[in-house]
Amino acid sequence: MTDVLDTKILDILKANARASYADIGRQVNLTASSVRERILRLENEGLITKYTVELNQSRLGYNLEAFILINLYTGNLKPFLSIVKNFKEVQQCYRITGAHNLQLKVLLRDQAHLVQLLDKLMVYGDTTTLLILTEVINQK
Repeated sequence: MTDVLDTKILDILKANARASYADIGRQVNLTASSVRERILRLENEGLITKYTVELNQSRLGYNLEAFILINLYTGNLKPFLSIVKNFKEVQQCYRITGAHNLQLKVLLRDQAHLVQLLDKLMVYGDTTTLLILTEVINQK
């Protein structure tokens, strides 16, 4: 069960997963050891499942993000789900409802890279591509 302090600690960690126990403690008026105990409890309860690093992808040469919707051809769901993890461009993959079976979030160098990926994906089904212009909200 979480309380107001747990929620504040989680908000701080969402903004900066590298925040020290002492820094968090100063923000929520607890000792570093109390913060540590709370964070360990939150991890043990499964509320905190991982810590991660967010990269500046454009500085790494990936300047294009897109959502690709796929309407898989009959019989291609299981084969596609078994190989989608091998596409390094795919950052996220979701099974969805509606006119399409899957939604992919992909990270690409440029339009030519997008064309290469689409050529590989079109073997499995019809695709619809939506280019991401800007991120409006990210509540990770």
